[in-house]
Amino acid sequence: MARVDAHSRVVGWLKVALPLAALAILSTLFLLADRIDPEDALPYAEVDVEDLAREPRMTAPTYAGTTSDGASLTLSADEARPESDGNPASAAGLRLELVTPDGSTTELSAASAVMDDAAELIRMSGGVSVTTTTGYELKTAEIAARLDRSSLESRGEVTAIGPAGSIRADGMVLGQDNQTPGSYVLVFKGNVRLVYQPGG
Repeated sequence: MARVDAHSRVVGWLKVALPLAALAILSTLFLLADRIDPEDALPYAEVDVEDLAREPRMTAPTYAGTTSDGASLTLSADEARPESDGNPASAAGLRLELVTPDGSTTELSAASAVMDDAAELIRMSGGVSVTTTTGYELKTAEIAARLDRSSLESRGEVTAIGPAGSIRADGMVLGQDNQTPGSYVLVFKGNVRLVYQPGG
């Protein structure tokens, strides 16, 4: 009987001691755990909702298509704004890649661009850089790029470095060669000055 009473006392003591021990352990965990600093929370993006509603835009948009003559056309930009309130669609940090059926690739980059839907072209401006796989690197202030066919045309003076040397011209056009169907040519127009560099 004494053994039963001792057992009952031990069980009763454990019923009180174990929950107290558990509480002590939990308290220790909370005390030792790192405190959360609200200032270290992930910051919310600082977005002006009213500005976005007033001037909607897309970040890093990309467009890919094929022209009527079979060239591959790819456009990408840092930011683009749709047409609104009579203002045409525009883009900042525009990059254009044109791969013609003859295998040549022409890459353009410009600070800004405006889309002319009616004429199916993009006016790239703000300093345009052009690189071709035929070995030309060109700089000009503005270029009009057709969206319906392979055609690039500068709207001002062009400076270029090519296989033959350095070139300065009043303008340039890149498009299909009327004399040789299926091939494409880069033509410098107006007053053209070539500084020949043998072995360049």
